[in-house]
Amino acid sequence: MDDLISQSALQLAAGIRSGRVSSRQVVDAHIERSVKMQPQIHALVVDCYAAARRQADLCDVQLQESRRRGEEGSWPVLWGVPCTIKESLAVTGMPQTAGSIHRRHIVATEDAPSVQRLRAAGAIVLGVSNTSELCMWMESFNPVYGRSNNAYDARRTAGGSSGGEGAIVGAGGSPIGLGSDIGGSIRMPALFNGVFGHKGSPGLISNAGQYPSPQGIAQEMLATGPLCRRATDLPTVVSVLAAKPELVAEVAAVDVSRLRVLRLQPDYAPYPDAAQSAALERALRALEERGARVEDCALSGLEHAIDIWSHTLVSSGSLSFAEMMFGDRHVTSSLRGLAQLLQRHPPHTLPLVLLSLLERIPAQMPERMRRYLAQGQALRQELSDRLGDDGVLLDVPYPRQAPRHYHAMLRPFQFVRSALYNALRLPATACPMGLVAGLPTGVQVIAAPGRDDLTLAVAGALEQACGGWVDPCSQLS
Repeated sequence: MDDLISQSALQLAAGIRSGRVSSRQVVDAHIERSVKMQPQIHALVVDCYAAARRQADLCDVQLQESRRRGEEGSWPVLWGVPCTIKESLAVTGMPQTAGSIHRRHIVATEDAPSVQRLRAAGAIVLGVSNTSELCMWMESFNPVYGRSNNAYDARRTAGGSSGGEGAIVGAGGSPIGLGSDIGGSIRMPALFNGVFGHKGSPGLISNAGQYPSPQGIAQEMLATGPLCRRATDLPTVVSVLAAKPELVAEVAAVDVSRLRVLRLQPDYAPYPDAAQSAALERALRALEERGARVEDCALSGLEHAIDIWSHTLVSSGSLSFAEMMFGDRHVTSSLRGLAQLLQRHPPHTLPLVLLSLLERIPAQMPERMRRYLAQGQALRQELSDRLGDDGVLLDVPYPRQAPRHYHAMLRPFQFVRSALYNALRLPATACPMGLVAGLPTGVQVIAAPGRDDLTLAVAGALEQACGGWVDPCSQLS
């Protein structure tokens, strides 16, 4: 069973197609690991294990019948491989609350397009995973399902808002997870739980079928994408989700030794701590040893990163969080929500109540909003020009390893190390860089718009050089 847990999704699929292992064995192994880890991580909020086992048996029967007829067959690339899905994405017959008590009755009647693509590629859904309330905080806890915990230390955050996915993939319970990211919601859970995660270029993967569903420029800031325990799976899974099979060949064609690797000099606050700084240096050194050229990159306006992200998000005209939570935008509703936090079982979480108050501010200062939107556009152009077609930027997704639960509230804007690249609408891939004191460290790789092939190729190179995912259960033995 542990051998199956250590393999990539592509290795598992190849083993199933060849008959070396059955889909049922692969699915059972991941269910067994999920059940073992669930009391610690509370990652899957609703499972569909029985249906997954039936689907795995059907996959095996179809393969056996094909072999009996002497037919090789052309099987989908993820045939018989299990996966998990963030609960805010529609999965037929499963809840889609996005952690909001006002949506407790909502059950999806059809799959989101991204889920449809995974199923069409042969993947088998094991269940849906926890999120933060309305997918808008870096801790995955909400009034509907409670709190998810880190795969390596239950006292620490799994991240958010795709924290359930980060935890279940990091714990070995799923080789592939599907999440979404508007401010680091794939990359921070990937960092904290020691796995890979990709936030694609705008429009690469459909955002349809998820809640909340932003409008305008926020749709370009939002990215649906995968979390994988192995970097070797990323090109194939992204190509499946994007209906772009040529992407696999494009990634394979990237010569990492010919890339320019940019590092921010001078850096900007919040500054990486010692563990994250060491991870960044280790990644830079690994790529330099591969032949890549490391260059310092000075950018203007980084000190305004949080303002650029927040004003860009608010400018989109999407439904406000106050309206989603309280049904209106009146400040009295948010203040009432603040008072309800004193109840034993409050209907909302503190981060969302505060956000419902703070989101009003940018619109009250139109000149300030115009200024930060212009700065964001200028920074996007400046960085895109510096990156060109042969450059990547290395940064950290978060300045420190997974914080203890709720400690992020003491430093609420540190997620900006990820969120900035949502505002700039650039592709970014999170890569684990080993454990320090038993907790994952990691970096993210950023490229110019549309050059997802570069970030995915660098992720593969870093996995080869530095090892990638470390099974947390191996740390317990």
